[in-house]
Amino acid sequence: MKLKQAGFAALIAATIAAILAFVNHYNLIAVSPIALLFSRWLAVVALILFAVKKKSLTSWILISMVIGAEIGHDYPEVAMNLQVLSKVFLKMIKAIVAPLLFATLVYGIAGHADLKQVGRMGWKSIVYFEIVTTLALFIGLAAINISQAGAGIKPPASLHEELPHVPPQSWTDIILHIFPENIAKSVAEGQILQIVVFSIIFGIALAMVREDKRMPMLQFTESLAEVMFKFTNVVMYFAPIGVGAAIAYTVGHMGLGILLNLIQLLFTLYVALIIFLLGVLLPIALLVGVPIKKFLQAIAGPVSIAFATTSSEAALPRAMENLEKLGVPRKIVAFVMPTGYSFNLDGTTLYLALASIFVSQAAGIDFSLGQQLLIVFTLMLTSKGVAGVPRASLVILLGTASSFGMPSWPIFIILGIDELMDMARTSVNVIGNCLATIVIAKWEGEFVEGEGEF
Repeated sequence: MKLKQAGFAALIAATIAAILAFVNHYNLIAVSPIALLFSRWLAVVALILFAVKKKSLTSWILISMVIGAEIGHDYPEVAMNLQVLSKVFLKMIKAIVAPLLFATLVYGIAGHADLKQVGRMGWKSIVYFEIVTTLALFIGLAAINISQAGAGIKPPASLHEELPHVPPQSWTDIILHIFPENIAKSVAEGQILQIVVFSIIFGIALAMVREDKRMPMLQFTESLAEVMFKFTNVVMYFAPIGVGAAIAYTVGHMGLGILLNLIQLLFTLYVALIIFLLGVLLPIALLVGVPIKKFLQAIAGPVSIAFATTSSEAALPRAMENLEKLGVPRKIVAFVMPTGYSFNLDGTTLYLALASIFVSQAAGIDFSLGQQLLIVFTLMLTSKGVAGVPRASLVILLGTASSFGMPSWPIFIILGIDELMDMARTSVNVIGNCLATIVIAKWEGEFVEGEGEF
């Protein structure tokens, strides 16, 4: 059976299962429970066959969500025992946080901190990145407060004792908590903000030493970053099992009703990203005179790669090539694009603001506006270390939840639809970085519209 035939068979099986469930739910036609069960599992088998033919990690992750929901619905006792698999996946993701942040931040700062070499391009990029990502954070914060997607979720009874007691903190406690006293302790406790502060200061110090002393450490951090990218990719092969187990446990323990909150969260994110694209990036493009039609042609390929693979990094080579054809000088493309991948992930920063407040809503923690703003400003720092690899934002989300005394169980819920959210936010990351490169080229007066084919 070919891929097209497998996809057609899966579509037919899923459609039949959906129709039978619909007519039975609304009492239009009485369908026996056995027939309903058979139709659902027939659709699952067809989807598995399609995934085998497709040979795509993204397809396996999406289909594992369906399988997990079906197991949770039909066999809740089995689903309850699958939680250990999702915990294994999250533990492996957590193991990435410290080396990933340290390597990307130190290399990003020390590798580009020579002001004589970077010149105006450096501060212009940083100013632009900060303004745009801050707007993204506030749009995400506003969207989740309006939709209240996390409100009304009841935690599993078995997790009540795991909810931490958070004592009130003064402003001095908050400030002191930012700075590490022992980096090993910060890593062990998952204090992500302390790791970021240490990495920033380390990067600045590394940039100040002689080149013969700086280069070995710089090469080490570059190698460490590459290794952590591959480490993440290896862990992601376990993602279908971890994601499927997460949604199976969620549905098995809380019922299918929890999916309504997930759909609401997904809808909130997509609407917020569309508002960001149309309300922030489009006006910027029009303001600086970006040729919109050619820009869309140039980014269509890279964005489709990012959407399919949920990896900004996978789209980088094609994006750099197309931007050069569009008229951006190679020296600007080579500086702004890689720097933007650490400092200008617009979709990810918007998602982090939205998801962190979703976690607090689900946990029943009522943060004031001031506390939410503190979370946003924390994310402004922590999101700068997120590399363009799949699900790296989970690392930041787990660390932020821990830093502000929020439980991790709502993240298990988010994990069930993280693949669908990651597709959208990764695509926006690529669009934002491509636009940023043209903006800096325009700002430098070096953009000359090209005639290249994309």
